[in-house]
Amino acid sequence: MTGLPARIAWNLRHRWRRVFALLVVGGGVVAPLVTGLWWTLPLVWFVGLFVVLPVLHTLTRPLPERDGRGDADASEADPALDALRERYARGEIDEREFERKLDRLLETEDAETVDPSDDGVGDRVREGIRREVERIRE
Repeated sequence: MTGLPARIAWNLRHRWRRVFALLVVGGGVVAPLVTGLWWTLPLVWFVGLFVVLPVLHTLTRPLPERDGRGDADASEADPALDALRERYARGEIDEREFERKLDRLLETEDAETVDPSDDGVGDRVREGIRREVERIRE
């Protein structure tokens, strides 16, 4: 499927709320002409936009991950940092050991991720991980 049919299928799949809203507005305009009753316009608009659309949106929303983490967190997860967090949470290592291992982990990440020609990237990486550690401690 290429060209116009593919674009239409993609738009219906990803922008169905907009398509539905346009259909409701069009149906609201046509309803009084077909029925001869003026009050069918606000009725169709209200029911379509304030009742049916939120219900459909709720039913078609993707389910959250079971562990409570979002898709962005799961794709960017660092297994070494996760293992270190778990050991600290279980009490296998104390705070001093956690800090020491975290610093070592940061040094190896800095060496892997920092481009020597780019100034300040290592500091930003360190600061981001330190913020993550502060969040874990709370």
